[in-house]
Amino acid sequence: MKIAVTGGTGFIGSKLTSALTELGQSVYILTRNPDNKPEQPSVTYVKWLSDDAKPELELEGIDAIVNLAGESIGEGRWTKERKERIKSSRIDATREVISILQKLTKKPDVLVNASATGYYGNSSKVTFTEQSPPIERNFLADVVIDWESEASKAKELGIRTVYTRFGIVLSKKEGALNRMLLPYKLFAGGPLGSGKQWFSWVHIDDVIRLILFSLTNDAVEGPINVTSPNPMQMNEFGKTVGEVLGRPHWFPAPSFALKIALGEMSTLVLDGQIVLPEKAEKLGYNHHYKELKSALVDLLK
Repeated sequence: MKIAVTGGTGFIGSKLTSALTELGQSVYILTRNPDNKPEQPSVTYVKWLSDDAKPELELEGIDAIVNLAGESIGEGRWTKERKERIKSSRIDATREVISILQKLTKKPDVLVNASATGYYGNSSKVTFTEQSPPIERNFLADVVIDWESEASKAKELGIRTVYTRFGIVLSKKEGALNRMLLPYKLFAGGPLGSGKQWFSWVHIDDVIRLILFSLTNDAVEGPINVTSPNPMQMNEFGKTVGEVLGRPHWFPAPSFALKIALGEMSTLVLDGQIVLPEKAEKLGYNHHYKELKSALVDLLK
């Protein structure tokens, strides 16, 4: 298969690219600067989002496209300017993907577009599946709803369209887990906020496998929750981190302190969700990491 990937050098994209090439697929990474990129077998860099770029000429004949482009939501305070970049980076990239698809003579079979469980809003009581409507409109929900709306235009072109709604992705070197580990390594780990908020996590390996599952399984269409089937409350999550690291779990970080330190971005750790991967399980996907402890042992040992 020939698969185009936006955000192909990022956190998830780089791991997806490695997985695809290991499977013998040809990957076309869309980038603003294709020069001076490291050479990789079966990887072609294609210029896009520039006035002189014509990516459709190099992407004719692709079988699929995975759109992962977008500024990280977890790096730095959510100033007005940064919130605008978070949203515009996703909408502009997705709009360009649709433009490319419109120009291709032969349309690819599928667009897998990144999304997030932020679509649903936050709740300590409601359990969310792919059938659930959003229960509130906050910044993240607004971003995701508009993001998916832009991607949905691929359906008008006859392209199977999937929205991978990522939960909190756990990885060895990047993402939320590494920021959570430091207090435990300093023997100062403990519950964040009330500790009762739900944490819908997923191991990076299952993220990649679920993207591949979405690419190859024609029954996957629309939203698919990319989460573990076993979310945990933050206090239990922290206890498990401490257990795996052999560190105490005792020093709480109160909500007011996190709000002062992080501003509006504190919602990422203080406001939880119970999000279940109902569609993936019904379609026969088997998570490699269903339980948090086995996931953390793999990542931290």
